[in-house]
Formats: sequence, C-alpha cells, structure tokens
Amino acid sequence: MRSIKYGVGLAVREHLASGQPITRLEAIMLFGVSNLTHIISSLRKEGWMIESESVPYARAVVRLNKQIVFHPPENLPIREILLTEYRLKK
Repeated sequence: MRSIKYGVGLAVREHLASGQPITRLEAIMLFGVSNLTHIISSLRKEGWMIESESVPYARAVVRLNKQIVFHPPENLPIREILLTEYRLKK
C-alpha cells in the first residue's frame, strides 16, 4: 500500500519501530493521520506484531505535551475517556 511505504504511513511505521506507542489522537496531532486503524491493519498484514490496549486519554495528552503544546478542553474528562493505544509486541 502506497500510504504505508511513503508519507504518513511511513511516519507511523517509524514511530512504532522506534518503540513508541501511538493512539489515534497522537497520529492525528503528530502526523496528520486520520485513519490510524487502516495503517495498523496494513502493517499487521505485512507481518508486524502489533498489540492494542485501552488507555486513558490523559496518557496520550502527557506524551503529546513532550513534543507539542496540547490543551484539551478543561471540562473534558480525560481520565475517564479511553483511547486505543498500539505498540509493537515484544
């Protein structure tokens, strides 16, 4: 698939290969990826062993703020909202 070999798909691939987890929020904010599940599915078809886990939105916010300034709305319950986090299986 072209988007995996080049561009944003490659950015997600390199991010995961470096040992970093990724959520849809991070994919959108860091790489402009709107359909992370499609990229993850394609990587799995290529043989990548990727595991997923539900994590609090707050965890992604903390990671994002190490690279960019991101402030979710103050009334958003970031500890209760769950996101799917993807990472390479060890």
